[in-house]
Order: sequence, then C-alpha cells, then structure tokens
Amino acid sequence: MKNAIIFHGTSCTPTSYWFPSIKAFLEKRGYNVWVPQLPDADNPELSKWLPKALEGKYTEDTIIMGHSAGGPLVLSVLENINVTIHKAILVAGFARQLRIGKNTPDPILQPAYNWKKIKTTAKDIIFINSQDDPWTIDHEEGLYMWKKVGGTLICREGEGHMGSDSFKQPYTTFPLLEKLLELKYTRNSIDGSDK
Repeated sequence: MKNAIIFHGTSCTPTSYWFPSIKAFLEKRGYNVWVPQLPDADNPELSKWLPKALEGKYTEDTIIMGHSAGGPLVLSVLENINVTIHKAILVAGFARQLRIGKNTPDPILQPAYNWKKIKTTAKDIIFINSQDDPWTIDHEEGLYMWKKVGGTLICREGEGHMGSDSFKQPYTTFPLLEKLLELKYTRNSIDGSDK
C-alpha cells in the first residue's frame, strides 16, 4: 500500500501549517499517511526524533516529507533505512548549522552525512527552499544539499520559511507540493531508459 510520512519542525505539531491539507490531499489519492508528533518538539534532538521516525513503515512506495528541522530528520532516516523509497521531499530543510541564532551545534544535525547512502535510498529527492527564509535556510542551503545528492532543487521567491509562527507565515495550503505529489515515478524519468 502507498504510504506517506510527514515530519514537522521545531515547536510544531501534526496540525501545524500545511501538514493537515497535504495529509488530506494524499489520503484522497489512496495513501496511508502518518504525521507523528515528535518528542519534545521545542527542542529537536536527533537522539529523540530518529527512533520515533524509524517506527514508520518504509517501502518502495513510501513518500517522506520534512519541514524545517524535519528536513535533517529525513536525511537521517534515509541514511538509516535499508530500502529504496519512492520520494523524499525537504521543505525549508537544512544539513548545516544555521547562520543565525545559535553558536552551538544544532542537535537535530548529524556531525556528518553519508551522502552516497542518502542518494541511493530514494528514487527521487526534492529540495524546496526560498531565497528569503528568515531562519537562513535559504536557496544556498538547498543548493548545498542538491550538490551532494542531486535530485530536484526548487528555489522559491518570497515564500519565507513556508510555515512559521514567529514570522507570521500560516501557510495552511501548499499548491506547489500538491503538484509535485501528483507526479508519477517512471524509470524513464530517472535514468532515461524505458525498460
């Protein structure tokens, strides 16, 4: 059965921002959707979040999405599962220390990522970032990750963090993400063959 998993970011819940609308969108298309409440959401730590994330079911028909701090969680999941999933989408995701706000390492980040493993664990990886993200998770961060694994990089203009209470971005719907989720995977779209 097709399934999707959506990981929220810092200080969020499964009902924040666009998560409920995307969950409903996917369920109408026959997906079983899991949007877990990650532990101690105000203080995202990989040691707490990854075990919860790995409780999910990961198959060749799985789509995983992460917003903000849920983005590095997606990378860690891809590094820790032993199946190639259908699609991974990082919305305002990051893999390096933010350029504002903290002088200490962010506990949601791994010290290093196995980019080769991450690249081979998803048939399709999409990075969506905006040039004006107030948390500095901007197009440069998207480009950094894209250079590591390829996939698709979408740089938005004027979209901010695509969901933020601090910056008054309710972002309750996400039409672009809906369009990306409607795209069907074919072998031809990945490697040019039609076998």
